[in-house]
Amino acid sequence: MSEMNIEQARFNMIEQQIRPWEVLDQKVLNLIADVPREEFVPASYMNLAFADMNVPIGYNEVMMSPKLEARMLQALAIQPHESVLEIGTGTGYVTTLLAKLARHVKSVDIHEEFIRAARDKLASDGTHNVTLEHGDAAQGWDSHAPYDVIALTGSLPILPKIFQESLRIGGRLFVIVGDAPVMEAKLITRVGQHEYQERGLFETDLPPLRNALQPNRFVL
Repeated sequence: MSEMNIEQARFNMIEQQIRPWEVLDQKVLNLIADVPREEFVPASYMNLAFADMNVPIGYNEVMMSPKLEARMLQALAIQPHESVLEIGTGTGYVTTLLAKLARHVKSVDIHEEFIRAARDKLASDGTHNVTLEHGDAAQGWDSHAPYDVIALTGSLPILPKIFQESLRIGGRLFVIVGDAPVMEAKLITRVGQHEYQERGLFETDLPPLRNALQPNRFVL
């Protein structure tokens, strides 16, 4: 894909996918325009870097669709002084977006290969306000808590309380909860020591985090 075609595809992604999906925060739109998404997509899917789809990245994991990434960033409204926990580093693309908005990002992934590749990508990009950790965080990661922001890049059938409890008062959690084919994206804000506000954002579908907590399911 030529440079001209890449820029046209990026423009179309923003104007035809992201903006129509109610992403109107200019800071978010500018950020997505500036960070080269195509550099984080697996080479075999390069032609789909700007497509409205979840791009496979290996190990049965996916890179979220561009409009979902943008809606998440807009909902979290990250400020420059805030600390962020990302569950699911993946290719490091969302990690980079978060890092350009926040003071510091801690990102955790169960796949060590993803961590190694993301570390190289972040270093070449000059992004230094990120700490990458290898581990299973599907049921919580309270190391260095509390956080101002927690972003989960995979879905959860049910939400363990530890994620909410790892927020500072005033902190926000973005999570997609439920079972396929219809799940709900939620923004949860900690408003007191034991008080939380929950807002449903939109319906979507995203593969679950590996080893996510499962509800008790009735079996005949």
